[in-house]
Amino acid sequence: MSGGNADSVEPNLTPMLDMVFQLVTFFMLVINFKGASMDLSLKLPVLSSARPVEWHGKKEPLVLNLKEDGSVTAFGSPIPDIEKFVVRETRVMRDYLKSEGATNLDEMPIPVIVRADGRAPFAQVNKVIKLCQNNGFRQFQLSAMSAAEAKAP
Repeated sequence: MSGGNADSVEPNLTPMLDMVFQLVTFFMLVINFKGASMDLSLKLPVLSSARPVEWHGKKEPLVLNLKEDGSVTAFGSPIPDIEKFVVRETRVMRDYLKSEGATNLDEMPIPVIVRADGRAPFAQVNKVIKLCQNNGFRQFQLSAMSAAEAKAP
């Protein structure tokens, strides 16, 4: 054998690190963070004038999903006590607004998107909206499907 020293052999990690970086980049581009907050199993009411939700603020809107049985989910998790959840979200938003130097902490600057199943009890939808209003949320959007979306498979 030639005079190679076995102690100086080092593996070349560059191709492996390059592949890991490419995989991480691929998954970051493919994942849909907004879809995680929406419960796609809901049967939204059909409305001919429905249009996509538009939001251009810094903070994401608060998305509340109301199921047929009246239960509420947010961020993909069930909310056992909607009142405590809204109070906590309000406190977090007020702390954020204080850190940004805002002076009006009575009104929350983000909309609440209510995605209610078409068969959800109206009393529950109304309760959630009133609860949000009592905690300073003033902008609301109710989600519905357009006729074209309802026909799509």
